[in-house]
Amino acid sequence: MTLKRSFFLSHIRSTVSFHRRRCCGYHVRYAPEPQDVEISRLLTTYAAHPPHPITLSSLVAFGQPLTPKSLLQSVSYVLSEIPRRLARRARALQTLPFIVGTNPYMAKTLKAYQDSFQFLATYSPVTTLEENARFTAELSQLVESHRNDIPTMAKGFQECAKYMSPAQISNFLDGAIRNRISVRLIAEQHIALSRVLEAQSELGPTSHYGIVDMACSPAAVIKMCGEFVSELCEATLGAAPTIVIDGHPDTTFAYVPVHLEYILTEVLKNAFRATVEHHYKQFGSTSTKPIPPVTVTISPPPSPYSPFLSFRVRDQGGGVSPSNMARIFSYAFTTAGHSSPDDDVGGGPYAAQHVGGSAAVGEGTSRGEGNLFGEITSKGLQVGLGTIAGLGYGLPMSRLYARYFGGSLDLFSLDGWGSDVFVKLRSVDQAGNAEI
Repeated sequence: MTLKRSFFLSHIRSTVSFHRRRCCGYHVRYAPEPQDVEISRLLTTYAAHPPHPITLSSLVAFGQPLTPKSLLQSVSYVLSEIPRRLARRARALQTLPFIVGTNPYMAKTLKAYQDSFQFLATYSPVTTLEENARFTAELSQLVESHRNDIPTMAKGFQECAKYMSPAQISNFLDGAIRNRISVRLIAEQHIALSRVLEAQSELGPTSHYGIVDMACSPAAVIKMCGEFVSELCEATLGAAPTIVIDGHPDTTFAYVPVHLEYILTEVLKNAFRATVEHHYKQFGSTSTKPIPPVTVTISPPPSPYSPFLSFRVRDQGGGVSPSNMARIFSYAFTTAGHSSPDDDVGGGPYAAQHVGGSAAVGEGTSRGEGNLFGEITSKGLQVGLGTIAGLGYGLPMSRLYARYFGGSLDLFSLDGWGSDVFVKLRSVDQAGNAEI
């Protein structure tokens, strides 16, 4: 056989093999390109030193009072703490099983973490307000560049679900989401403080210190979130219950309003949807009988003896069946894709939260095993300080936010009647260490 003929046959075989792999749905996977040695060593150094736990009081300290000096101290905190957190998440991605870690979506996320780590870990010290203005603009772009991290990883887990158990994936997601909360909290606090100092001459007295409100009103947040959820519920299901606020509606406490907004929005979505669908199941969607209200009870203000602000969200939405109670906070559970109690009621954005549960990790076909990641990626959902809505992330995400500063979120159900969600949040000036 001539050299020319041998080369021709070899080319034909490789071409056929390539097309056969494509037709069979296979993708060639390559290991991520090696990182620069110096950057790799720097990443290892940062990852070896655990981040300092975040306390709300430490964040507020940079704004009490807010001065050029305290703002530059805030920059140093950002450049010290965020790279440590990015390094630990990069290491977590690198320790995934090889076939998972080399997935294009995982590799893309890892590259994003590495690039952001390199940018911040090698950033020159910020010593003037002019330098801080430039840094703040770049930090804002960095935060924005990571808005798709969770959906991107979700797509990777979707393709590699058979190589990790649902529990392993849930634990990894918990860590990734906690990391995301902490990074955004540190970054957005500094960005907010920078903007306040720039406009300080135009501002009057305020209870806000960056993104922290020292006089956050749960009742005001409940009303705002309730209006949004009510409009969404009416547009989706054709009706919505009213909200009754009782207990101590004048209570205020120091907290991060965007965290409270997220928790309340997700809990109210579940309560509204369950209440309307249970009412339709009992009386029909054309009934004129009033829909039972959702009642939110607020506790007295925090005190030195009781540093927590608590509230209870009570609905008459039929509750959660005992067989599902153990799974309502699991990423491996959803009722997505199943019909609602009334054929006239479309599931809409509530479809994955018929029991307030979470969405599935894999491609399961039995009840409670929906395809979460396919839904996330196909609908292009975002994860920020705000929303992953309607795919079952609501309760586990809300619990992560509540626990972040030492609080809690629990659900109790009376099957056939309704559910009570109890949320306990530690006040800012007595906040414990965050889950890093």
